[in-house]
Amino acid sequence: MAFWTDITNPKRKYNFQVFINGANGKIKNYFAKTATKPSWTKGTAEHAYLNHTFYYPGRLTWGDVQITFVDPEDGDNASEGLVDILEASGYNPPRDANDLSTISKSKAVDALGVVTIQQLDDSGNVLETWNLINAFITECNFGDLDYTSDDLVELQVTIKYDFATFGAGSIPDRLIP
Repeated sequence: MAFWTDITNPKRKYNFQVFINGANGKIKNYFAKTATKPSWTKGTAEHAYLNHTFYYPGRLTWGDVQITFVDPEDGDNASEGLVDILEASGYNPPRDANDLSTISKSKAVDALGVVTIQQLDDSGNVLETWNLINAFITECNFGDLDYTSDDLVELQVTIKYDFATFGAGSIPDRLIP
């Protein structure tokens, strides 16, 4: 059978949802506008011998995930949810010289909770699921304002994580430690 008569549906970029179970439920899955899926890079070690170079696989590093949210006006707005995450991570502006509290990884991971990115088919069934493990926000941009624009306010976050797990359809999660 020729490829043009084979009716297979490719995955579509616009069929996805993002779940963040931190932020006291203030960041809804339908606020997500864009999201990058996890990526990884494998380092290499080089060994030179005479007139030859040999390479060996090294450490694996997971790349950051960027998510853009729209910011609604209602009581559960994404800006407030992101500020809640920052405060729950341990950040508080110093009140005096004796205020020594700081952000910690455990508080930042707990504040954000599990981040899940799901890709869907045209019927809304889950095709793949990515869970970011030990994720925390490293950058947050609350958008910009412009009198000449009708655009929605967008929030952009960058998330770092230790590793990701993957699940495809009915296949159990993979890449689980």
